[in-house]
Amino acid sequence: MKKILAIAAMALLTLSASAQKLGRINFTELYQLMPEADAAREQINAMSNEAQETFNSMVEEYQSKAGQYQQKSASWTAAIKEAKEKELVDIQNRIQEFQQTISQELQQQQAQLMNPIMEKAQKAVQDLAKAQGLAAVFDSSSALYFDESAVVDLTPAARKALGIKDGRTLEQLQQELAAQAQAAAPAAN
Repeated sequence: MKKILAIAAMALLTLSASAQKLGRINFTELYQLMPEADAAREQINAMSNEAQETFNSMVEEYQSKAGQYQQKSASWTAAIKEAKEKELVDIQNRIQEFQQTISQELQQQQAQLMNPIMEKAQKAVQDLAKAQGLAAVFDSSSALYFDESAVVDLTPAARKALGIKDGRTLEQLQQELAAQAQAAAPAAN
């Protein structure tokens, strides 16, 4: 009896769903290609580069003092050795603390910058869906299956509403980001 009820319920759901208009969009692609996302990534990269410079200077300080310790420790008194060892441990602790803190701060900053962009994209999709009388919009990046002929593709309208350049793709974005990373790599050395 339970099986019959379950099958009947599924049939009713299928019938009612087919009577309603559905939409689809690749939401991840949409918000990552927005011009605001480019600006947010630039800010995040600038913060990350500053953090890396600070980290590098801390490591250089440690390496310098560790090298000095190795060269001169044989001639130092026990008190000087102890003070220098304590100084090295303090620098190591600062480096570890900095790594943990900056990692958390960068994640928070990324969320703070990207959340309004995601909200803007969600609102645009919602507005488009309402304007077209859609009952639901599915994220095609996470859907296992949907019949292309049974859904409205909101992508072109959403891209236009959000100011995304025609023809720009996630693959192009990834290539741009890889080229920026490659260009920044020699500068870091």
